Amino acid sequence: GDAMFTKMDLEMDGQGANSHTHTKEALDGMLEGVEEGGGMSPEQDQEEEARREMARTLKELKQRHPEKDMEQLIEMANYQVLVQQQKSRAFYRIQATRMMIGAGNILKKHAADQARKVVSCHEASGQEEDPNTIYLQFEPSHYQCFENCGSLKLSVSRHGGEAGCTVKVDYRTEDATATAGSDYEFAEGTLVFKPGETTKEFTVGVIDDDIFEEDEHFYVRLSNPRIVHRAEVSILEPSSITSSNSTVGLSSHGPPKATLGNAPIATVTIYDDDHAGIFTFESKSTRVSESIGNMQVKVHRTSGARGKVAVPYHTVEGTAKAGEDYEEVSGKLEFQNDETMKLLNVKIIDDEEYEKNKTFTIVLEEPILLEVGQRHGDTNDNKTAVGPEDVSKMGCPSLGEHIKLEVVIEESYEFKSTVDKLIKKTNLALVVGSSSWREQFVSAVTVSAGDDDEEESGEERLPSCFDYIMHFLTVFWKVLFAFVPPTEYWNGWACFFVSISLIGVLTAVTGDLASHFGCTVGLKDSVTAVVFVALGTSVPDTFASKVAAIQDQYADASIGNVTGSNAVNVFLGIGVAWTIAATYWQTKGKAFEVNPGSLAFSVTLFTVMALVCVLVLLYRRRPSVSGGELGGPRTAKLLTVFLFLSLWFIYILLASLEAYCHVPGF
Repeated sequence: GDAMFTKMDLEMDGQGANSHTHTKEALDGMLEGVEEGGGMSPEQDQEEEARREMARTLKELKQRHPEKDMEQLIEMANYQVLVQQQKSRAFYRIQATRMMIGAGNILKKHAADQARKVVSCHEASGQEEDPNTIYLQFEPSHYQCFENCGSLKLSVSRHGGEAGCTVKVDYRTEDATATAGSDYEFAEGTLVFKPGETTKEFTVGVIDDDIFEEDEHFYVRLSNPRIVHRAEVSILEPSSITSSNSTVGLSSHGPPKATLGNAPIATVTIYDDDHAGIFTFESKSTRVSESIGNMQVKVHRTSGARGKVAVPYHTVEGTAKAGEDYEEVSGKLEFQNDETMKLLNVKIIDDEEYEKNKTFTIVLEEPILLEVGQRHGDTNDNKTAVGPEDVSKMGCPSLGEHIKLEVVIEESYEFKSTVDKLIKKTNLALVVGSSSWREQFVSAVTVSAGDDDEEESGEERLPSCFDYIMHFLTVFWKVLFAFVPPTEYWNGWACFFVSISLIGVLTAVTGDLASHFGCTVGLKDSVTAVVFVALGTSVPDTFASKVAAIQDQYADASIGNVTGSNAVNVFLGIGVAWTIAATYWQTKGKAFEVNPGSLAFSVTLFTVMALVCVLVLLYRRRPSVSGGELGGPRTAKLLTVFLFLSLWFIYILLASLEAYCHVPGF
């Protein structure tokens, strides 16, 4: 049908692009909405809340950083949501270790990767055309003219394939509501595209009369596209034989061929110029995304365009409220003589809701004839009206079928799709995982910024000098552990078993090294365990607690990391070893005995020191002191650090003195 009558509800930024048919938003809008009402399971409630939280996060970031593009906003939102999620002790140890050795913030790396993937999903990928195929089509495919124009030129374009080929295509007019002989002149023929030519035009005559008619249209169809053979080329134009022979039928990929493109049919609409016109919207309703900003609606003038006419209009509230969802407008559209379409502008207010379905109405009022147009000295009085009764009565401008347009404001398809995709991608299990050995080795030899500041600039930071130093000190271990199978293999089981094996080997090596070191310098095993072994297991937990304190919403993991790590190290690490040893000696008929040594003294001393630390943390909760266990005024922070370090040194000193019998134990 006619381009003027296709169901295009609005134009955006001066280009015909329906908000619900635009390619990009149509792809994004195919996601299912969240069910409203009762009957939702707890899992659905949780997913619904996560979506709304993501929507709020995106909205806040967009308001805070209006200069950022979509990829940067998605990265910032992804990072912020990942930071706020509850994380395991293992994650914080991984994060702390990566930031110490110059491997970078894994959350920021994952957020940046997912932002690029989400944005790339929005880009519509066009279908590749055959490089050997020549496409012929109308460009444009829709034409409009008045019946007094005399004739109309139509354009056929050629693209793709061999530029040196000569191509022919036939054309022929076909009746629709307009009839050949009374409304237009029948035409048919053949267009010849010589080498290098990309556009051809032909003319179709339009017949004028003084009879008032409704707007009519007819079609022009292309057919039989073909590449001209050498013999036919010589007949058409002998001078072109040399230039065309070198290319006709020759291609590194195959012989060239010709076919019709996406627009093989042109629609020509003939407007009657004997009447003031009928004014109408294209349809009775339309849907628009709240993110469109300025909505442009077409008001059409059909069945004539004689004279200057004003059409009043106004908006009417529905579930959408003026000032909240759209800006109320009223006024007049002035159609000049021979003008057939006007754009009506309404500003839509974007409040970035995840789900939205609100309506308002635009109403056209009775048109007013301002000036009567003249054609060749005639007036409407000497016109003869024909056709149905309703057509014969149209002596003055009037309203058509659709005088009210219901506008449905929906959520932004792009915004909703982005939220849905981010919800799927903000999975911490995917953050610490890897998909290939290549990815692991690239990450192992790459230096990344190890900053852990919760910045929202969305800009990538360069590695510091400390990051480079730590990278070169630890690159051997990073490359070594890059040999561990990626988490994608065997659903993670390969990574699990290989990692457990490596951890066991390294633990045994570390324990032996600590024992040999103590023996070399003359330290007892108990002192070596308290100072070096305990310090080695506690340093990663300390940095993990620092990461949790900065990134976690409530910093609960700052304490849970230490207690959980010690519980695993003591109850699992020692318990499993003692269980195996006890079982072994039981099979030998002997008992497995462990000499407690100074264990009772060390545990009692540690308990006293831990109690002092807990009391200090409770005291720091007082608003007059610092208001919380962490942070606060500089003086309170420094005093707390000094006290805790002093307790640690006192513990090591007393435990060592007791081990060497300088202090009596229990």
